[in-house]
Amino acid sequence: MNKYPMSYDDLKKTVHLPRTNFPMKANLGTLEPKLLAQWKDSDLYQQIRADRRGRPTYILHDGPPYANGNIHLGTAFNKILKDFVVKLKTMEGYDSPYVPGWDCHGLPIENKIDNELGSKKASMTQSQIRAACRKYAQKYVDLQRRDFIRLGVLGRWEDPYLTMSAEYEAVIAQAFVDFLDQGFVYKGLKPVNWCIYDRTALAEAEVEYENHSSPSIWVRFALKSDPALIDPALAGKRVFGLIWTTTPWTIPANLAIAFHPKFTYSAIENNGDVYIVAEDLVNATAEACDWQAPKLLATFPGEKLDKTVYRHPFLDRDSIGILGDHVTLEQGTGAVHTAPGHGAEDYVIGRANGLPVYCPVDAAGKFFQAEGAPGIIPSELIGKTVWEGNPIVIQILTGVGALLATRTISHSYPHCWRCHRPTIFRATEQWFVGMDNNNLRANALAAVKNVHWTPSSGEERMHNMIATRPDWCISRQRVWGVPITVFYCESCNEPLTDKKVLDRVVGQFRLHTADVWYTQTAEELIGPGVSCTKCAGATFRKETDILDVWFDSGASHLAVLTPENNLPWPSDMYLEGGDQYRGWFQSSLLIAVALKGSSPYRASATAGWTLDGDGHAMHKSKGNAVEPEVFIKQHGADLLRLWTASVDFTEDVRLSQTIIDRLVEAYRKLRNTFKYALGNLYDFDPVVDSVPPSEMLELDRWILARAEELVRKCRSFYSALEFHKVYRAVYDFAAADLSSVYFEILRDRLYTSATQSHARRSGQTAVYKIHYALTRLLAPLLSFTAEEVWSYTPRPAGAPDSVHLAHLPEPEELAGGLDSATLAKWDGLMAVRERVLKMLETARQEKLIGAPLEARLTLKRDPLLEEYFAALPALFVVSAVEFGDEDAVLKATGEKCERCWKYTAPEGSQVCAACRAALTEMGIKENPE
Repeated sequence: MNKYPMSYDDLKKTVHLPRTNFPMKANLGTLEPKLLAQWKDSDLYQQIRADRRGRPTYILHDGPPYANGNIHLGTAFNKILKDFVVKLKTMEGYDSPYVPGWDCHGLPIENKIDNELGSKKASMTQSQIRAACRKYAQKYVDLQRRDFIRLGVLGRWEDPYLTMSAEYEAVIAQAFVDFLDQGFVYKGLKPVNWCIYDRTALAEAEVEYENHSSPSIWVRFALKSDPALIDPALAGKRVFGLIWTTTPWTIPANLAIAFHPKFTYSAIENNGDVYIVAEDLVNATAEACDWQAPKLLATFPGEKLDKTVYRHPFLDRDSIGILGDHVTLEQGTGAVHTAPGHGAEDYVIGRANGLPVYCPVDAAGKFFQAEGAPGIIPSELIGKTVWEGNPIVIQILTGVGALLATRTISHSYPHCWRCHRPTIFRATEQWFVGMDNNNLRANALAAVKNVHWTPSSGEERMHNMIATRPDWCISRQRVWGVPITVFYCESCNEPLTDKKVLDRVVGQFRLHTADVWYTQTAEELIGPGVSCTKCAGATFRKETDILDVWFDSGASHLAVLTPENNLPWPSDMYLEGGDQYRGWFQSSLLIAVALKGSSPYRASATAGWTLDGDGHAMHKSKGNAVEPEVFIKQHGADLLRLWTASVDFTEDVRLSQTIIDRLVEAYRKLRNTFKYALGNLYDFDPVVDSVPPSEMLELDRWILARAEELVRKCRSFYSALEFHKVYRAVYDFAAADLSSVYFEILRDRLYTSATQSHARRSGQTAVYKIHYALTRLLAPLLSFTAEEVWSYTPRPAGAPDSVHLAHLPEPEELAGGLDSATLAKWDGLMAVRERVLKMLETARQEKLIGAPLEARLTLKRDPLLEEYFAALPALFVVSAVEFGDEDAVLKATGEKCERCWKYTAPEGSQVCAACRAALTEMGIKENPE
């Protein structure tokens, strides 16, 4: 019997089992902080900037998160997505700097400071309150910055942009001055969304619609003018206009009743009284008001009701009949209660008919005796809030016999986005951006068409919002923000809007921050020699309102995309949540179109909401929130990044324990793929040992072709920002093409072929090329893991120390050179393999074999199988294949090779012929006994 001069254990040492220090257990909680420290010490971000300097730029402009509270899953999701884009573009070869920013002004911070200061606030100056707000904002900038860095997001973290910085506040103020100078801004008395709890005006973007219960009432207004002028059939009748409203508290502000000029109205008599109701709503109204025997007296067009006069139910005031196309037949009576001081449409139609803007409700939402309209507000309403006023108004209407019916309805109603309480419409003097001034609306709509929207529905969404939005209310009655830089003459109240004067104030902001508005007098800010253009007065007072925070953040492109920051204008991408269509996307667009003539972003991408596993919004109070800090401590930031990559970010996305468990398994599969590759490259130098594609074995060239197609597809997915498709394609390739097929077939060749044999080096070349490509392909997504893998990877000369300095793989790197006919043959062989694996599994279940190497196959002759006959045992991972009359699995014959475990060793021999040849090539000779 021929033996080798070694024991069984020594013989096993000649097998090239995988060797790598790359750990199977990720231990990301320990690894990731080490890598972050390494990136900081090496100043990786600046290394990337230096390496990409001079290349074409790609700028994702960061939408500023609010500096209030810790980050949550939604903000983590948002920042990771942005990091995907920036790293992707960097690895595509662009110079893609990322300058993060924070929105630091606004009501939530001011409210927090109010709560912290309590009664102490009353003795503090406005500048002291602002200093407290600034300190609070900075605290959360620092906390959020720490947490965003922990996510693996690379950027200019040491020098972010802050809306509260001197430079940024100056930019905001300058934008307002330019808006004012160019005629986009005006001050006017008109109804705006108003929060009575925060006592401030709200922009459309600051209003959320939530379910709300309201009393709905049907109220009659006695016709004062001659009813016969409407229709002769009404002569001598007691006629009433009948309105329906869900805001009883606005009845004291009623000045008119609106009818649609083209609707047909009916005069309906019930119990001797006649009511004017839209013909299509008669039945619904009769049912609501419980009319027992309504009688039709006449019908007439709405235009007949123009200039009719009604008497207010309980005030010494007339209510005028007016015509308006805003009247609908969806609900109510077809006659719309009109209070120009409490509704946008009411205001517009009121102005068109010469009605005053009357609002007897103060900033706290309480009734007071206001000037502007006849009638004295009932004493029982004075000092009561509008919500307290609802039942009082209903009681008063009931007492005067004007209330015909009341119901409670649940409907969508505007709420303040900060305190989540219902808002009201209230007329106050505010500063507005006129949407139709200088064709701003039309120009903005044209700009929308030139933006690439992801998803594509974003274009229509933005178009509709801009097309229908009212003028933008940009003034707020608060302290923490950028003041509206306007002065008023103390003598005649004329505004001082001289651009030279206001530009001087902007310069002071740039030196001292906007706090200077509160520490210097008007005269100090204005400078000497300035007088009122109307009365020549020389004493002025400052505007007390501040700018809407959406104006602040909307000016970010003016502050950040500048030559000083080496960032070109416009940006290539804005990426935020869907709520930013009415927020940052829109305010940025309007400011840019007004001042620069086009959109500040070439493309816009929208992320969905983060939900729990059941599709519910996450809230701490509900106990269903996933806190990023807790998640990272348990699983690592890369698993959170993997989740972000695994979902279609344009849709609402879910996260639950079940989903996390699946992600853990997916991550383990990817990590195991890298570990297997690294383990089989321990003695491979890509410069010295690589085999040219044309000389590689066909199987290796086939898998390279598969990898080439993978890279081509993933590069296309990346271009479309379809990160979830990249993840899915790579995962499927790793799990199916590699683990289940190629690695399974290749294992014996890598383990048992001679160390430097052509066959082994061919396989290693394929493994290396695929591994090298996959590491870079996943680097934008799994930043930490890719960097870790990169540190263990044998790299060619000149390759960077960090994977984030590398470029994405090109498909051509993996070209195997197989023609389509040969590839088709291999696809055919893989189909046969699938059939064979099922046969082997059946044989295993029937206890005929244990491991596949215990099998010997007989297969029917086939030209393809005959051509590749020598490769079939390895392809099917069996000991032998032969042709026969039928496909069958048989027990393998022959001795078990102690080295490769195939049953192909000659009787009495320790190893098979293939292993004998490998050992000989390795310089290990037999020792004949």
